[in-house]
Amino acid sequence: MSRYRLLPTPAQEAVLRDHCGHARYVWNLAIEQHSHWHPGRKSAPGYLEQCRQLTAARAEHPWLAAGSQAVQQQALRDFTQAMAAFYDPQNPAGRPSWRKAGRDDGFRISGRCGRQWDVRRLSRKTGEVWVPKAGWVRFRWSRAVPPGAKSYRVTQDRAGRWHVAFAVIPAPVPAPGNGQVVGIDRGVAVSAALSTGQMLHAPGLTARERTRLRRLQRKLARATRGSNHRGRVKHAIARLRARETDRRKDWAEKTSTNIARRFDLIRVEDLQIGNMTRSGKGTRENPGRNVRAKAGLNRGILASGWGLLVRRLEDKAPGRVEKINPALTSQRCSACGQVDRGSRESQAVFRCTACGFAGNADVNAAINIAAGHAVTARGGDGITRPVNREPHLLLPSA
Repeated sequence: MSRYRLLPTPAQEAVLRDHCGHARYVWNLAIEQHSHWHPGRKSAPGYLEQCRQLTAARAEHPWLAAGSQAVQQQALRDFTQAMAAFYDPQNPAGRPSWRKAGRDDGFRISGRCGRQWDVRRLSRKTGEVWVPKAGWVRFRWSRAVPPGAKSYRVTQDRAGRWHVAFAVIPAPVPAPGNGQVVGIDRGVAVSAALSTGQMLHAPGLTARERTRLRRLQRKLARATRGSNHRGRVKHAIARLRARETDRRKDWAEKTSTNIARRFDLIRVEDLQIGNMTRSGKGTRENPGRNVRAKAGLNRGILASGWGLLVRRLEDKAPGRVEKINPALTSQRCSACGQVDRGSRESQAVFRCTACGFAGNADVNAAINIAAGHAVTARGGDGITRPVNREPHLLLPSA
């Protein structure tokens, strides 16, 4: 999707905020209806029945009738599609969840461009999109609007910024046709290490910005709940977080495009990031250990953009991304194939105990990933790859 910065006037912003509230209210009502269903009970109402109920609710409640019916019906249509994806065995989507104010603010407008909605360019840097009840709303024309868009979505982030995204699937990045294969090892100290030796780091907040963030977090802890001061501090924190997120997304977009243009085949580790970043608190009966260290590791993994980078690679290079079993790839020597835990001297240094090969540990793992080496617990199958054995020193005559 092509996203642009929306620039509404104060009056238009009030209308957009009402649209977000109406869409969220209708969505949560649909969630509540389906939450009462269980096997043996009459099925929950479908989209057509919910539309009839929405018409009755609009006739009864003037505040709901003051909003756009297109926005509210589209929220029901989105919910129906989300439920269909949840029950589709071929789709790994989760069950639709509740939407919360301040976190899930947005709505969608669908239809044919030029009839239900329209977009036009005013100048080199400014464009306008038609929004029901709000009229023509300006947005920053940072690039050309892709043709063929059948819907758009307006959202507001926690920093208070408005965006409009036109739903168009871009064409994939063409393969260079050079036959080159690259392996990507993802880490915390180095966000992505390529088998070519290139080390990539996801940008974050500067030292000065991190200091300001800690100062704001202390102010937030002392602020009175519900006060205007607390709201201003939360908004300042949200702006810093949004800046960090924008930098990480920009890095992932540029890095994924560069990799997709340079290599025919891209191999990455098949990591279960959700399981790796799960909280280590445990339960009251079985509390976790080293919880603070685990929380810091989770923050480092999420700040490195592991999942975002691979997801954008799969979008831009479909069919050219392979996921490799990460088992023992960081302990395998890319030169001789020896697997030994002692070869990993530190986070950054790999020195093979058998052949003496030395190099960067992340690059060594990336080379193994590029070669498709996924060893078993014993280090290999004993035929095509060496088994995990005690290291043997090379003979002086070798």
